[in-house]
Amino acid sequence: MSSCMQQAIQPLNETQRTVDTALYDCRVKSIAPPRDAIIAIKPCPACGCESARPTFAVEGLTADVVVCQDCGLGMLHPMPSSDEIASFYPKEYYGDTGAKFEPLVEMMVRVVASRHARFLVRGLPAGARVLDIGCGRGVLLSTLADRGLEVHGVEHNETAIEGADSRAEIRIAPRLSEAAYPEDFFDEVIIWHVLEHLAEPRQTIEEIHRILRPGGRLVVAVPNFSSMQSRWAKAAWFHLDLPRHLFHFSMPALRSLLKLCNFNVVSEHHFSLRQNPFGWVQSFLNRSKSLPRNGLYMLLQKGTLGHTTDFSAMTRLKLRVAYLLGMPIATILSVVAATLGNGATIHVVATAQKDGSSVD
Repeated sequence: MSSCMQQAIQPLNETQRTVDTALYDCRVKSIAPPRDAIIAIKPCPACGCESARPTFAVEGLTADVVVCQDCGLGMLHPMPSSDEIASFYPKEYYGDTGAKFEPLVEMMVRVVASRHARFLVRGLPAGARVLDIGCGRGVLLSTLADRGLEVHGVEHNETAIEGADSRAEIRIAPRLSEAAYPEDFFDEVIIWHVLEHLAEPRQTIEEIHRILRPGGRLVVAVPNFSSMQSRWAKAAWFHLDLPRHLFHFSMPALRSLLKLCNFNVVSEHHFSLRQNPFGWVQSFLNRSKSLPRNGLYMLLQKGTLGHTTDFSAMTRLKLRVAYLLGMPIATILSVVAATLGNGATIHVVATAQKDGSSVD
């Protein structure tokens, strides 16, 4: 019996964890247990189911990714402690003083952020109060402030906000509830590719519901664990981002979670120019055993992320060529997947239902 199989069958809540210090190049393997290798878990935060199937093993971790039997939510099991989660985010993770990528890529990130902001301000009056959870370097907050909104952010790490726009009021708190915002305070709350990083996603969505005004808008974006890209790439999928992604949301899981927390989903969107095409290219490269996992992403980073200084000239050349040739093809694939409602990332717009109003 393989070590991964033994790990899947043993009582995982008694294991001890060892964390690889590398940021992006931990190897991930698919687990192929017998059909009856179902384990007991704490109630799924999205649907309450208490059984899951071990699916992926992660190099350097004794916790596996397991998948809820009912809604398809993936999650690390057992869940890391708060100290262990903090260790996944060294200073290098955030980049240097507000810039994370090479200059050309950084410029593209900010251009896409500007386009993204136009979507987020649609229907909001001037001066509307907006919160960005996990605001990081504040790229989004800057573009929202430029459009006349009152911008707020919350982050768990002071290092993350270095270089943030001074117009943003940012609070440092390990949990949203500890930021202590008043009830019915915000017109819109954005949680953009952050929910999957949080150990308590349901409590976070419930707190968002409390601080949104009645009818206020929630915009939540996550990688789509049930997407065409995820199902094709399997363990090679770039957006797994283990061990930082503690949860992996399928569309049914995200809908279920929002409904449980009294949100009414008004629209779903399956295309992201920033996320989806690159996910195809990097996932394709991750399938090669001769290339470093997430090597292209590390190569595009500014500073000391990953181990790109160890890459040979040939490896660098292969990654650059794959990027230049692969992105046009990947963009077409992303458009097709989005048209089919099966994009690699999803963002959902939902409104807060309060005072006993029903959720459709």
